[in-house]
Amino acid sequence: MLSAIGRAFRTPDLRRKLLFTLGIIAIFRLGAFIPSPGINYTNVQACLAPGGGDTSGGIYQLVNLFSGGALLQVSIFALGIMPYITASIIIQLLRVVIPRFQELHLEGGQGQSKLTQYTRYLTIALGLLNATTLVSLARSGNLLGGCGADGSPGAIVPDSSIVATILIIITLTAGTGLIMWMGELVTEKGVGNGMSLLIFTSIVAQFPVSLGQIWTTKGPGTFFMVIALGIIVVALVVFVEQSQRRIPVQYAKRMIGRRTVGGTNTYIPIKVNMAGVVPVIFASSLLYLPSLIAQFAINGNAANAPAWAVWINDNLTKGDHPIYMVMYFLMIVFFTYFYVAITFNPEEVSDNMKKYGGFIPGIRAGKPTADYLQYVLSRITLPGALYLGLVALIPLIALVLINANQNFPFGGTSLLIMVGVGLETVKQIDAQLQQRHYEGLLR
Repeated sequence: MLSAIGRAFRTPDLRRKLLFTLGIIAIFRLGAFIPSPGINYTNVQACLAPGGGDTSGGIYQLVNLFSGGALLQVSIFALGIMPYITASIIIQLLRVVIPRFQELHLEGGQGQSKLTQYTRYLTIALGLLNATTLVSLARSGNLLGGCGADGSPGAIVPDSSIVATILIIITLTAGTGLIMWMGELVTEKGVGNGMSLLIFTSIVAQFPVSLGQIWTTKGPGTFFMVIALGIIVVALVVFVEQSQRRIPVQYAKRMIGRRTVGGTNTYIPIKVNMAGVVPVIFASSLLYLPSLIAQFAINGNAANAPAWAVWINDNLTKGDHPIYMVMYFLMIVFFTYFYVAITFNPEEVSDNMKKYGGFIPGIRAGKPTADYLQYVLSRITLPGALYLGLVALIPLIALVLINANQNFPFGGTSLLIMVGVGLETVKQIDAQLQQRHYEGLLR
């Protein structure tokens, strides 16, 4: 492995791409510690210190995870990549609802560039909305467990004027736009998918903090037990992520002029986890909405709050509550089936195979092929959905067993993204090494 990495850096073109990617990652991490204008950094650090406030992130834990801890620091990159992820998912879902979006998707490169442009616009709009919400939460003290509210000696936003508020919102939105641009630069000039690598970087940056908390609060015994469990879970996740059902496809020979084309054998790879991490993000985001609404309804006065808001606050904001766990698991299973249904169309695959003379041995072309693909897809999605649900529950189970915080490193969204992005990036580096007749990183 080390010799393969050395060969990668000795190859000029690949070395330039790797160094460019590492440079962008360094800038991205630096931005996570630069405070936004109008934010009292000293008071933020006082709130984040032990005993200063609830620094677990609460319902903002996912956003804080994807921003590499920048959310709770209220830095210029506080919103992280989350607005872009949300915009991408919305545009993808709109293909089912808006025929024009589906037409653009089928147009190829030109249509894809148009959809990418729509995603950028929507990212900026969501960034403005999220920045406004973040400033409101920082002022009310709800961002850090009641610490740093307006009027207190340690206020996070000391200046409550409209000009200062607009400046913070514009800065946070500009930070989101800058992150989006850097991610696209990495995709174009670096190695791997830029957006995925930035998310990967944010999650990995939280590992030392999470492991350090386990060491200081639970002791060396629990620490090494968590490390051993983490290695086992990572190995199992890699195994499942690489697992796929290969449906054989044969193409009939055809004569085009004097040439014979076709007659090849290939396969359709249907992964066990075709949905990736998207169902976990969907379920987390949907469960955060009622919690966010309940917090605004309670507004620090639980005695006079509506009964429904109190029930939501008691049952759907704590990850260790059984109702929260059950709803989280069921929603992940539902969204796995939903997302696979809109991203893999058996009828479209069947039509494309028929157009180019392909068929599955023993299955007639046309509708029987589409029915067979749908049958296989529905059967293989079930273990994939259960696997996603169980992996996503690992941090919540750890929360109950060892009282870890919800940023438990080995499980949930963080582990799925790290393994998926890591495998994909290594494969891309390996492919570029093999083009130059090297062995590559993979055996």
